[in-house]
Amino acid sequence: MKIAVVGAGSLGTIIGGLITQAGYNVDLIDINKENIEGLNQHGAQISGHLNTVIPVSAKHYDDLESKYDTVFLLTKQVFTEAALSSISPFLHEESVVCTLQNGVPEEKVASIVGSDRTVGGCVGFGATWKGPGKSELATKWETVKKYAFDIGELNGEISERLITIKKILDTIGDCEMSTNILGVKWSKLLMNATFSGMSASLNCTFGDVLNNEDAMKSLANIADETIKVARANNIQLEKIQGKDMEFLELENQESILEKMEFYHEVWGPHANTKASMLQDLEKNIKTEIDFINGYVVKKGSEQNLSTPFNDLVCELVKKSEMTKDLPIFDQNIEEFQTLNNKM
Repeated sequence: MKIAVVGAGSLGTIIGGLITQAGYNVDLIDINKENIEGLNQHGAQISGHLNTVIPVSAKHYDDLESKYDTVFLLTKQVFTEAALSSISPFLHEESVVCTLQNGVPEEKVASIVGSDRTVGGCVGFGATWKGPGKSELATKWETVKKYAFDIGELNGEISERLITIKKILDTIGDCEMSTNILGVKWSKLLMNATFSGMSASLNCTFGDVLNNEDAMKSLANIADETIKVARANNIQLEKIQGKDMEFLELENQESILEKMEFYHEVWGPHANTKASMLQDLEKNIKTEIDFINGYVVKKGSEQNLSTPFNDLVCELVKKSEMTKDLPIFDQNIEEFQTLNNKM
């Protein structure tokens, strides 16, 4: 079996390296030639909660030769179309593309490679790219082994190819097969739209959000909008690591208080985390905001549902993208305070 890991960034480096270490024939594919050179010369250098160096094969899209049976897609969604257009000539009729990206990219991926070649998936751990060929695992190894991946066919079947993909990913950590992968993806979307969205729009850590009353009121409304939009699109959110995200739906603004313990329990251990979208703003590169909070806005609009809190996150992040200036916490929290006062 020939495997491609498309997008050798923070997660791609770790996943590609560990699958290689398990004995599979893997190419890590990336557009960054310096990264490719680092991987080929020095291996996948993994630090953080796992310290190891794994020799790997890394290639640029221009250097591809053979066709791949299984592709794990790990690019940011802003690069999805370009990446799949480049890899498509190296797929055969039975090839499968497993999405392991943030957000809900399956519809877009299926429109490019075909729904019959698309499998949904998500990653249950985090990492930070530290330079060419280097990635830092940000999640405890024990957690990775227990909650590494969720995958599923878009039609809900447990197919033979899904079992094969599970076998590959199980070499890293537990991979659950879901009959409702879009429900899993929307639960992960909620996790990103809330704390990652607020972290990026306020220029702060998850802990800073947890410790600010107005930020948490706004975040609770972001979660509520996401759940209601999902339901309007016939999506039932699935549990993530044993946690029922639908519990976060609000009956009214007074019910926000009863959700706070849940937020602190789930996100408290990640208090020092800074959203990857904020890291993108720091580097003056385009964020995935259109595919996170913006996706909630888009799918809500299709169902005539208003999403003012997700709208505001998008507005503030895009403003920073345009001006190249990082968000100012005190200034932007006032925007959320104003919106909270209207509720």
